[in-house]
Amino acid sequence: MHKFPVGVLGASGYAGRELCALIAQHPSLELAFASANEQRGQRARIAGQEITYVAAEDARLADAEVVFTALPHGASARWVDDARSAGARVVDLSADFRPGTEIGRHRGVPYGLTELMRERIPGAQVVANPGCYPTAVLLAIAPLLMEGRVVPGATINVSAASGVTGAGYSPRPDLLFAEVAEDFRAYSVGNNHRHVAEMQAVTRELGGQNNDILFTPHLLPVSRGILATITVPTMDYADDPLSLWKECYTDEPFIEIASEPPTLRDVVRRNVVRISVTSAANVNQPTLIIISAIDNLVKGAAGQAIQNANVLLGLSEPTGLPT
Repeated sequence: MHKFPVGVLGASGYAGRELCALIAQHPSLELAFASANEQRGQRARIAGQEITYVAAEDARLADAEVVFTALPHGASARWVDDARSAGARVVDLSADFRPGTEIGRHRGVPYGLTELMRERIPGAQVVANPGCYPTAVLLAIAPLLMEGRVVPGATINVSAASGVTGAGYSPRPDLLFAEVAEDFRAYSVGNNHRHVAEMQAVTRELGGQNNDILFTPHLLPVSRGILATITVPTMDYADDPLSLWKECYTDEPFIEIASEPPTLRDVVRRNVVRISVTSAANVNQPTLIIISAIDNLVKGAAGQAIQNANVLLGLSEPTGLPT
């Protein structure tokens, strides 16, 4: 069977290693190179295969049909341009090209929230892979926005908690096991998290309303997973609040609509988002409570990147992805 060669820049981080593992198990992809500057020359065993990290400067970009750039935010843009110059298409996992950024606005790079933006991806040279929190939040609220059911000008409140891999691979004292275990805390309080601009931009594109996102992230003492609780003021209540989501996401293999609130155990190591919707009681303003859960490293990063690469390469979208 013919396999498409792909490369990973930034392969030693959490998302990069997850990408290498998914590529190793993918029936139509093979790893052409994996870069990690600080670990150049070192070998790693991932998903039963041994790889040797190379420096990014030594990566043979022209050997890859698709290059995944899993580099730190702010460092990707240069390498995306280099990969394009070498003839490769790119799925970028950083924030550099996403909606709400200057470079994203100027370059017109399609946003790879595949279920909502699928038609923009075939033929693209670069795809901006969404952030983990925006994936959990935007897929959860999109049906309401697209149907015009959100109160105009109302604030959508998001309280979401992520496992510590969401903070990246760089060592930090506040992420040591002894600091995180048996604790639970908010961070980036004040609606200044870098994902806010991304969520705001897509929210306004989908709904055409001036709805703000008020986002408070929290750190969970687990390795992976995101659970988001979203409250949305709506125009009215539906008799069956789940029906809108079921209709919107009919036949989507990676979206699960649940009658009970999802848990992290439902989604960890799977390329899915699991969503429940409940009407709020004891409030004057009709409000829906949406609970959304994903694995931040799979559907929130590497899995979604593979999903976008499958579309770019004309493969069946679920190929090689854990459901």
